[in-house]
Amino acid sequence: MFEMSRTLEIGIVAGLGVMAVLFLTSMLARLYRKAGPHEALIVYGFGGTRVVQGHGTLVFPMVQVCRDLSLELMSFDVAPQQDLYTKQGVAVTVEAVAQIKVKSDRESVLTAAEQFLTKTDQEREGLIRLVMEGHLRGIIGQLTVEEIVKQPEMVSDRMRSTCAEDMNKMGLEVISFTIKEVRDKNEYITNMGKPDVARIKRDADVATAEADRDTAIKRALAQREAAVAKAQADQERVLAETLSLAKQAESQRDLEVKKAQFLEVTKRQQAQADKAYDIQTNIMQQQVVAEQVKVQQVEKEQQVKVQEAEINRREKELIATVLKQAEIERQRIETLAAAEKQRLIAEAEGHASAIRAQGEAEAEIIFKKGESEAKAMNVKAEAYQEYNQAAVIDRLFTSMPEVVRALASPLANIDKITIVSTGNGDASGMNKITGDITKMAAQVPALFETLSGMPLAELLGKVRQIGDKPPKLPVDGK
Repeated sequence: MFEMSRTLEIGIVAGLGVMAVLFLTSMLARLYRKAGPHEALIVYGFGGTRVVQGHGTLVFPMVQVCRDLSLELMSFDVAPQQDLYTKQGVAVTVEAVAQIKVKSDRESVLTAAEQFLTKTDQEREGLIRLVMEGHLRGIIGQLTVEEIVKQPEMVSDRMRSTCAEDMNKMGLEVISFTIKEVRDKNEYITNMGKPDVARIKRDADVATAEADRDTAIKRALAQREAAVAKAQADQERVLAETLSLAKQAESQRDLEVKKAQFLEVTKRQQAQADKAYDIQTNIMQQQVVAEQVKVQQVEKEQQVKVQEAEINRREKELIATVLKQAEIERQRIETLAAAEKQRLIAEAEGHASAIRAQGEAEAEIIFKKGESEAKAMNVKAEAYQEYNQAAVIDRLFTSMPEVVRALASPLANIDKITIVSTGNGDASGMNKITGDITKMAAQVPALFETLSGMPLAELLGKVRQIGDKPPKLPVDGK
């Protein structure tokens, strides 16, 4: 129990000690004041007045007071509202800018503190501006307008040197003083530069005139030299043109001579070429004529061969169609006749002898008739075989009415024809129909010429030749 109370007491004492340390530390922190490089601390009271710059110090309350004094640069305009009179009595208005600060040494800081520590920045700048304007008025009264306008640096130097003593008394220093503007109401400054302007303009005009004179002289010299050079160039040009014309005349003469020689040679060669061309043309024409003759001969031979082949084909066709048909017809008739004879004989034998005799007679008649028809067909077939061309012609002519009839047959199937005619021309209406039929009938000979391969006049001539020959008798002389 005793140990616990002992521990508690120690804890309380430690806590109180820590709190005391923290309290002391907090108090010391509040009492400790620091001065930056742009300011100075003025501590006065117990222990006297002291200046603190760039470090810290303890300021004990109730016995000491600490105030800040700015060491920063102060910049403000110096522009007196009243006119400033120069040495010549000319009223001018001057505007300037001043840069002022508190000096860094301890005596100057204490002096500035004595002058401005309780004043605001505006009040401090107002006091300094009054001092600066008074010194500026005195300096302007010692100078002329020309010096103020042309030598502003001299005015600034005088202003700094004149104000230095008064600024030192206040613990201040002038860093810079710059004239911004100088003007007057009587246009003195404006007229001040006119003589110089006139002089400069006069000098410029004189220089311009001299330059124009020199330019004109040089231009005249250049023109003279150019005229001389041009005259020489013209002489040389005329000489060169004369020589060139002479050379051109010679060249033209030589060219004409060469042209004449070349033309002579060309005409000679052209004449030779024309003669050779005519000879060659004649030779080629002869060759062409010979080849044409050969071609015509070959064409005629081919036509003959074609005609012979066509004749052979037609002959074989005729034999295959007409002759074989006649032979078949003959055999059929003979077979029918024999069959009919046997039938009649059988019938006759079955009825009576009289009827037999009559039947035999009738059968004999029929047999004879069939035999005669067969022989006639054989004769006709032999005639066709021997006179194949005539047979073809006969066949064609016998078929011509049938062809014409077939062409006109469509009209026979028409019950009624309605003709619409405009009346333009003769070939209209019914005349048009009959004319078309006539034209179709007139094309029949051309059709037979196409089928036979020979002109109709030639076919008719052959018919006459065939007709002149005597008919050939049968083989048995009957």
